[in-house]
Amino acid sequence: MAELKLTDRAPVMARLKTYDRPATADRLRQTLNLTNSEVRSGRYRISLYRFLAENIPAVHACLWTWVRLAAAPGQFEIEAGSDHIKKAAENRLGQLSQRLYSSAAGNRAGLATMLPDLFSSLFRDGLFGGFVAVNADGSGVDQFIPVDSKQIVYDASGKLPQIYIESGENKSIGVDRDDFYLVPLSAGITHPLGQSILQAVPFVGYIEQQLVDDMRRTSHNSGFHRLHVRVTPPERMSGESDKAYIDRINNYFDSTVTMIKSCEVDDNPVTWDNVEISQVGPQNVQSVTNSWFMNHRAMIEEICAGTNLAPFLLGYSYGATTTWSSLKFDVVMRQVRSVQSEVARFMEWLGAIDLALAGIKAECRFVFDNTFAYQNEERVRTESSRVDNLLRLYESGLIDKKVAQDKAERLI
Repeated sequence: MAELKLTDRAPVMARLKTYDRPATADRLRQTLNLTNSEVRSGRYRISLYRFLAENIPAVHACLWTWVRLAAAPGQFEIEAGSDHIKKAAENRLGQLSQRLYSSAAGNRAGLATMLPDLFSSLFRDGLFGGFVAVNADGSGVDQFIPVDSKQIVYDASGKLPQIYIESGENKSIGVDRDDFYLVPLSAGITHPLGQSILQAVPFVGYIEQQLVDDMRRTSHNSGFHRLHVRVTPPERMSGESDKAYIDRINNYFDSTVTMIKSCEVDDNPVTWDNVEISQVGPQNVQSVTNSWFMNHRAMIEEICAGTNLAPFLLGYSYGATTTWSSLKFDVVMRQVRSVQSEVARFMEWLGAIDLALAGIKAECRFVFDNTFAYQNEERVRTESSRVDNLLRLYESGLIDKKVAQDKAERLI
């Protein structure tokens, strides 16, 4: 066989390319408006994650649940040498919490708006960063100005890796400065800018959407169940003319059609034995419906698992007991607290700067309130049990008064 040269294949490839459908990457690029620089820098990933979060309900629900669980109410706690300094620091950071963040309209919304936006960027994009702005007179922190995560780029091509912000027109801003803070999610050597919780979702999300589209088209093609009426013409009478016979069977057919059309939902048609009534629709509807349900449920659970979220938190709880659900919820809240600890360090950084500029010698801690109403009774029982155990230890002489007082102060 003669060897096929490249010049021989070219016309064939040209014809195939003419009839080829647009590639998936091309269609995504048109949808996400990607540029070559975004592909090289990896920002296309963030664009894809945002597209998934805005267009796939299960992904949106997972992201919304993570954000709302993590964005719990929080406040600064002060550690100071005197009550006067502590009170001044609390007032100072209370005012900071109210003016720290501005909404898209420019309104000072404070932490109530900042925390959901922060965690949305953190979970969806994998990072959150920005600059702290101080007052012109240096009297304190004015506000925190976030940066779009797509603009933050990691460059490892030089001698030393560096992170910078692309501001457009081939301009960049270095972030190796004291007024910039970056909060990455699960950052590491291979992912210095953090990892989105949607990193494992795109492929499964595509399959889930394809399944939904296939189900839609199948249901559209099969439609709803309809009645199919077959009418057998009566036999021709002896001596009956062609016209009389045709008129008679047509009248019989029309009367049967009129009777079927006039049947209400709870009426039953009554016909001669030469009329057959059957259904037109998918066979074995229940098994087909169950098959779609099971396949779609599997895809939804894959998406939930890809975002490290238990399916029962989105309403996909299949026969789970209360105890088992509580255990899984506790596991989720442990993950939430681990992420909150990174954000708490960021908030403490802001608070420490404001206190230092104000000349207040105090340390601050930022604490999230993750308590729920249903947990109050259990928490009260736990605290009562600890107090009772402490009293028993003191009364039995196992600990002295000073040790008992120290342990009691920790319980308050």
